[in-house]
Amino acid sequence: MRRLILGLALASLAAPVTVAQSLLYRSPNFGGTWTGDGGVVHFNFLHRFYVSGDAAKKVTNFPTFTLGAGVADRFLAGLRYATNSFVAASAPDYRPNEAELFVRWRPIGAEGEPGLGLALTPAYNTAARSLDGEVAADYTAGRITIAAAARLLGTPLGIDSADAKFALAGGASVRLNRYVAIGADVAQLLDADTSLVWSAGVSFLIPGSPHTFSLHASRASSTTIQGSSVNGFDKVLYGFEFTIPLRLSRFGAWFSGGTAAADAGDAAATVHIAQLKFQTDTVVIQAGQSVRWINDDELAHTVTFADAALGGSGQLARGQAFTRAFERPGTYAYTCTPHPFMRGVVAVR
Repeated sequence: MRRLILGLALASLAAPVTVAQSLLYRSPNFGGTWTGDGGVVHFNFLHRFYVSGDAAKKVTNFPTFTLGAGVADRFLAGLRYATNSFVAASAPDYRPNEAELFVRWRPIGAEGEPGLGLALTPAYNTAARSLDGEVAADYTAGRITIAAAARLLGTPLGIDSADAKFALAGGASVRLNRYVAIGADVAQLLDADTSLVWSAGVSFLIPGSPHTFSLHASRASSTTIQGSSVNGFDKVLYGFEFTIPLRLSRFGAWFSGGTAAADAGDAAATVHIAQLKFQTDTVVIQAGQSVRWINDDELAHTVTFADAALGGSGQLARGQAFTRAFERPGTYAYTCTPHPFMRGVVAVR
């Protein structure tokens, strides 16, 4: 397991990457409605710990690894693996190594887009030996995202005779700016004998990268459907989460020997894309002239206009370009679909 973690971490540093699940749009115990991009492998490393109050100050660790891939449009398949889970602590056969196989389908919405998002996640939990499911919804308005989820636990805590099979959860995240957000959530198994589960933390987008990082506190030892619904350890845990994405197509340069050449079309203005930013926020041209966008970044980007009738570039790999003519005067706003915090404007006189 240590070799796997080290290998993925080194790969994330040595190879080009793409946008990961942004922790700025969800609270620490929520999976959200995010489904990733096709052809991308996503690795989220979450580590929580507890320090005993006695003289020994023993540290007990609770890591959860999430490995997923966008297998089709709006579909994500993945595995969560927790090496010190308390989900089945009350089961006749205690199994501390918890794995959850899951598939998520998002029929409505997308991460970072205003409005409603809706997702369905069926899963199988090996520790509880349980078929579980979650219906999650979130709503984004400006800097605020609120979320809610209803969960079905087939065999709660690995106990066949358990009466409570449903859990409810709710949370919110607030983006203080494009790089920092705060978030919190609560969840409750509908059983009078179980305790409320909660988490709260602060998340960061690492500038110039697709990685996000969070520092948080929680009463959940793992972030599976069951783990985020049940307070199994009965202690406040502290920890962090880090997201690492790997776009498989980025490794094509190893075999093709280079990247695509930039579009050489005539343009009155050129906007370079680098370090997760349109380097020129606003360009001014005359009616009938063109603007060219060139992607100098290691990440794939798009030029997507707010007016859907104008179309857009589609995905631009490093070295590729997109040119568009503007025939009528006006102000044309655009953004990057995978990175909605990237914005620009074309002013046509």
